Amino acid sequence: MADLFKLHTQGLDSPPSRLTEVTPDDSAELPFASRALNVASSGTVRVTTVDGDTGTVFVASGIALPLRVRRIWATGTSATGIVALF
Repeated sequence: MADLFKLHTQGLDSPPSRLTEVTPDDSAELPFASRALNVASSGTVRVTTVDGDTGTVFVASGIALPLRVRRIWATGTSATGIVALF
């Protein structure tokens, strides 16, 4: 497959090019800071942002919520099927 955009610099407004499924964990950080979150079933997601703020957000299923996070907490998270896009 040819990637016509491979040599272009990727920015925060570019579509994510990687993803990882996330198991919420109260003590482990994500392998990479996310650019957005997506969930299979809507619910709350407790996060710590890349700048260190911790709070709970509602994420609707099927929507990529642009949010740069470094941790997704098990405590306070009700959404399932969480995917971090980066």
